[in-house]
Amino acid sequence: MFTKLEDLFKQDKEKQKKKLVLAVAHDKHALEAIKAAHHNNCIEPVLVGDSEKIKEIAAEINFDLSNVEVIDKKDKIEAVELSIKLVRQGAAQILMKGNVPTANLLKGVLNKEWGLRTGSILSHLALFEIKDYHKLLGVTDVAMNIAPDLVAKIGIVNNSVKYLNKIGITSPKVAAISAAETVNQSMPSSVDAAIIAKMSERNQIANCIIDGPLAFDNAISRKSAEHKGIMGNVAGDADLLLMPNIEAGNILYKSLSFFAHSGIAAVILGAKVPIVLTSRSDSEESKLNSIYLAALGA
Repeated sequence: MFTKLEDLFKQDKEKQKKKLVLAVAHDKHALEAIKAAHHNNCIEPVLVGDSEKIKEIAAEINFDLSNVEVIDKKDKIEAVELSIKLVRQGAAQILMKGNVPTANLLKGVLNKEWGLRTGSILSHLALFEIKDYHKLLGVTDVAMNIAPDLVAKIGIVNNSVKYLNKIGITSPKVAAISAAETVNQSMPSSVDAAIIAKMSERNQIANCIIDGPLAFDNAISRKSAEHKGIMGNVAGDADLLLMPNIEAGNILYKSLSFFAHSGIAAVILGAKVPIVLTSRSDSEESKLNSIYLAALGA
């Protein structure tokens, strides 16, 4: 687990030991992360899925299930439904994806009768610990919303700011990213960024400071911002980058992961509880980090 996230986790003991339900839990990669988080006294897992397969995998990875609740539900769709209903009923505070397609899990989350809808947009928040950056850096949205319009971007910002506030990052500095720091009608992301920044200035978006449009270098490098004459509290000191679209966000996410070898944690926001939705390509460390991030804000 990366250091700065661990420090946040240790600051408030009341945020420990949240119940996490793993939907379709017969998944080796997910169970390895669950095992580590449980061992570190972070969560109490509830494993929903094919109990025989769960126990086989647990034996393979030396995961002692004697104090872990296992609910047998062999059908994957039924396992997803039960997992979500457990969360809705308050029996768990975190939902995590196991051996089930993302679309199936999110379909259940958005179910009008027994899902976890809140009226907010679902969005993805990634948190990075980067060797050459002086604090944690959030990036949104890199995995859920393909080409968010202005209204969607406002919802994405609100989700992320609310969550950052929950984990102890008060009044985060948000950089609305575009390809340049000037407003250009031919570049819609720059126009959206300027509107969002003005809305923040007039307290239409609360509990944060937003500036934009800012190019990536201006957002994270004070020297670069000063060279271009960009003033303000956000430039060179951003806590959160609002990306213009999923392509830009996804490329940045993977660049920070593979080239910068950054520590990564990520959650899905906008539902009644944080959702840990990792992929098989994510490292075991990033999966564990994501569980910790979810536990912090649950």
